[in-house]
Amino acid sequence: MSSLPQEMTFIAHGGGGGPEVLVPARGPLPAPQPDEVLIRVIATGVNRPDVAQRSGSYPPPPGASPILGLECAGEVVAAGSAVTRFKPGDRVCALTNGGAYAEYCTAPEAQTLPWPAGYDALRAAALPETYFTVWANLFGHGRLAAGETVLVHGGTSGIGVTALQLAKAFGAKVFATAGSAEKVEACLRLGADAAIDYKTQDFGTEVKHLTDGRGVDVILDMVGAAYFARNLRSLALDGRLVIIAFLGGHQAEAVDLRPIMVKRLTVTGSTMRPRTTAQKGAIAAALEAKVWPLLADGRCGPEIFRTFPLAEAAQAHALMESSAHIGKIMLQVAA
Repeated sequence: MSSLPQEMTFIAHGGGGGPEVLVPARGPLPAPQPDEVLIRVIATGVNRPDVAQRSGSYPPPPGASPILGLECAGEVVAAGSAVTRFKPGDRVCALTNGGAYAEYCTAPEAQTLPWPAGYDALRAAALPETYFTVWANLFGHGRLAAGETVLVHGGTSGIGVTALQLAKAFGAKVFATAGSAEKVEACLRLGADAAIDYKTQDFGTEVKHLTDGRGVDVILDMVGAAYFARNLRSLALDGRLVIIAFLGGHQAEAVDLRPIMVKRLTVTGSTMRPRTTAQKGAIAAALEAKVWPLLADGRCGPEIFRTFPLAEAAQAHALMESSAHIGKIMLQVAA
């Protein structure tokens, strides 16, 4: 640490508010805990939880960095006393506990992975948040298996792109919803077997048609209340609904719950941030063993829509809130 600068640039968000509150600021470098590495950040991804934290609706958990940013890629420059795998000079990407909108960021070693073969920092930084989330929810809680059918809502979001690509790579039949003809085409290009424009089509009707009335085995949903009743009706016998966000509200009223019993449905969901380091580490190990080889082979990978300099984080958040993007929005921190 003695050879590193004393201060760094990071993106502050003050007391919260709209994208305009995001401004560059200066502050001290974080010091790694015994089980952490310190990363010189080259690139970081912009994610919906960042927007929620900036607006004041998603405060960081106790002990987490107050600085925004849940993923990064760069170079290890220091390591805590208990770190055994990574050393200064290693190129890594990490699911952070916050702090990635900065020139330097700490991450637990267990949540840190090498760049997939052939990847640069920008593509590596686009992986952790969506791949950890999709693996834990779609294949963990959702138990998606080869030969099953899955419906991915928001198919052109960062999560959606990752989910439809991984589901396809592991042998599932994939349907996706999206909000325009252009986004429907993108879903098909990225591997979906069918895509539904939710603004002009009812996805419940379309799923019934696509499955000959059977329904899908798994639904990955980030909308919540607005889709809850239709999701239940769209599931097959023993189907699983996995909820990961509430963009359409979190209180579902006047919903017919009988399909849960009649079709033996499972309704589940999770958030990533409150999980322990050990739990996130287990997800990281599974990703490295089962997904990193697919990334290296080009069988799946991030879809990067636009990259902004770190100082233009406000513009990146405005784009995220517009929902005009297809795939990931990224911040370039260093060369």
